[in-house]
Amino acid sequence: MSLAAGTRLGPYEVLSQIGAGGMGEVYRARDTRLERDVALKVLPTETLADGSARARLVREARLASRLNHPHICTIYDVGETDVSLDSAGSPAAGSGPRSAYIAMELVEGQPLSARVAEGPLPTGQVLQYGQQLADALAHAHARGVVHRDFKSANVVVTPEGQVKVLDFGLAKRLTEEALAEATTMAHESLTAPGIVAGTLAYMAPEQLRGRPADARSDIWALGVVLYEMAAGRRPFVGDTGFELTAAIFDQPVPPMPAPVPGPVAGVVERCLAKEPGERYQRAGEVTAALEALASGRDVARRPTWRMAAWRRRRLLGRAAGALALLIIAATLVALDVGGVRSRWMRRADPIRLAVLPFANLSGDAGQEYLSDGLTQEMIGQLGRLHPAGLSVIARTSVMRYKKTDKSIDQIGRELGGVDYVLEGSAQREAGRIRIVAELIKVADQTQLWADTYERELAGVLALQSEVAQKVAGALALKLLPSEQARLANARTVNPDAYDAYLKGLQYWIKLTPADLDTAQQYFERALQHDPNYAPPYAGIALVWAGRNQFAIAPSEEAAPRMKAAALKAVELDDTLAEAHYAVAALCSWHDLNLPAADAEWKRAIEINPNLAEARAFYSHYLNMMRRPDEAMIQIGRAMELDPLNVLIRSLYAVDLVFARQYDDAIVEARKALSMQPGAPVAITALYHALREKGMFDEALALDKAKYSGDQELLDALARGFAAAGYSGSQRALADVMAARFGKPGPVVQTNPKVIGWHYLLGGDEDRALAWLEKAVAERDPNAPYITFPAYDRLRPNPRFQALLRRMGLPP
Repeated sequence: MSLAAGTRLGPYEVLSQIGAGGMGEVYRARDTRLERDVALKVLPTETLADGSARARLVREARLASRLNHPHICTIYDVGETDVSLDSAGSPAAGSGPRSAYIAMELVEGQPLSARVAEGPLPTGQVLQYGQQLADALAHAHARGVVHRDFKSANVVVTPEGQVKVLDFGLAKRLTEEALAEATTMAHESLTAPGIVAGTLAYMAPEQLRGRPADARSDIWALGVVLYEMAAGRRPFVGDTGFELTAAIFDQPVPPMPAPVPGPVAGVVERCLAKEPGERYQRAGEVTAALEALASGRDVARRPTWRMAAWRRRRLLGRAAGALALLIIAATLVALDVGGVRSRWMRRADPIRLAVLPFANLSGDAGQEYLSDGLTQEMIGQLGRLHPAGLSVIARTSVMRYKKTDKSIDQIGRELGGVDYVLEGSAQREAGRIRIVAELIKVADQTQLWADTYERELAGVLALQSEVAQKVAGALALKLLPSEQARLANARTVNPDAYDAYLKGLQYWIKLTPADLDTAQQYFERALQHDPNYAPPYAGIALVWAGRNQFAIAPSEEAAPRMKAAALKAVELDDTLAEAHYAVAALCSWHDLNLPAADAEWKRAIEINPNLAEARAFYSHYLNMMRRPDEAMIQIGRAMELDPLNVLIRSLYAVDLVFARQYDDAIVEARKALSMQPGAPVAITALYHALREKGMFDEALALDKAKYSGDQELLDALARGFAAAGYSGSQRALADVMAARFGKPGPVVQTNPKVIGWHYLLGGDEDRALAWLEKAVAERDPNAPYITFPAYDRLRPNPRFQALLRRMGLPP
């Protein structure tokens, strides 16, 4: 039943019908509140009769509405209303059945499917559109949104030559019954409007087998669209749904027309690999490959032994070929040629493991540092074993369960679905240490393995390696050769140096000025016992990083000391993840040498993929370098690894400010503050998000709380607000800070970056730039955050662009 012009659904007035399909009818409508035209999708009543189905679709639409990308159609609103017929017999708002609607950006242009129907596109256009489409997918996937029905009919080419992807996150999930029906439909049914088989040609093999779609399923569909654009036809066809499904399962990718360059065909072929693990794993990888081709660079192509097997099968006959494939597959698996067996047997998702705090059985509370330190060391050991197969929850989250009475299954749920826990105890007597360890399966709380170890303290690293190997064996993990060698060659350690290092770790983690001082004393004591022991040098570097970041020590004092310690740690042990983490932090926030930092961040995460805080801070670096999709992947992984870490949740809130997702940033910042009132990074994220949303009263309240101990600053805020509102308060605050800068005695110490920030909010761009230039000259560790959205107003200014260049930030 079509809606007549003039019908109102909520605030939207229908103007005319645009089209109809299986997902409902689409209308051009007028948003009477904002006075703009929108595309209004009215969902069919029968598909929403089930309340849970309606709730799920509305929930997914709201999730998709968070996407903000130039090549994704923006969702403005989701709602429900009653619809009935008016006196003239036309549908109108009223007391009839409820209908759900989605208001979206109105995109003018031609469907890509219509453009492809006219014939192949030029290679340059294929690369241009392909990059835009892959970038749109990468943006959505980084935010947890999978399209599930990506196809050329869901892409519009605008008059300006840009592509826009429609219906993100709104595609129907296919039931097993619907799939069975689709695969047996006659050919003519495949073109009928609204029939589910209309998208069959774009569905990945795993979707056709009834498995859930993930990002790699979208990459398969992208491969089909790329093939369509380059060849003017779809790669897989069939006269019936059954034949089409069989072609997708069994046939190799058909050769492309001769004009299509080989490297382009190689990218498409990899997108269309039958096994998800053989495709590009992230849409950003497809973007990078297409960008390389567009710039004249080639991209590496994977071996295509499957293609050769398929061609042989076509020559030898379907039955004989199938038998041959089985023999080849069995041989490859048996011999593990090219790692086939490990790929075949790899879990789709890594095993999630939590190392619960080791119990201190010494009876001496002063020995807690040893059991806590062993917990942290075991997390580090296990985190390196098998990055693709084992995910280990980080220290901050598991330490909340020290001396807990919670059950294993409750802990597993609270940590986001942990599969196994390792728990144990430690006891030190004289120069020996005794450890009892137990691996437990969370689902049924059965014991997989348990053992007792006793060594001289000098052999504690070998003891930890042995435990790690036992855990890997119990979980059936095939260790990487590098990890096998590392575990087998665990060095002895000076017992006194190791003891002092563990004590230093327990103080460093608290990050208060006094605790940082104590941590440094213990790290230096460890080096007195063993000057060639790398971990204490990394600890000292992180002590100075904390002092600088929290304004406990000025950059001119902190940065050189941090640099010397970090470089010494790397010199002594290039396989120490914390050492590379320290160097990366140094380059990012202290040397302000951002281009050099990337390799160090990657190296730290390569050595220890479960180093959650490194991933979280790397996400900020990536946002500063304007690589937001990669940033969200890193912070998402950090949140998985350390779900109860207040700092990581706060850093996530900052990432959301970078992404201009201010509502979400406010939610996450307040979650962090509920976990730890006064958490400084969370307050920073909350302040920026409130200000960007124009919630100036709330932002001003945070200013007052921050400067509550300094009456002169509070008076400036009040005086400026009375004279010129919020901007006046910021300008008056900056004036007082500037006047007292460099002078001893004020309650609240300030720095050039903070002064420049308040001048910017006060509308004085010249003074803001002058103080920001001073901040960069003095290597303020927060200077790279001038890439925050609030600084966008300065971007056209040549002085601001010069600041970006000085730090190696993108223009």
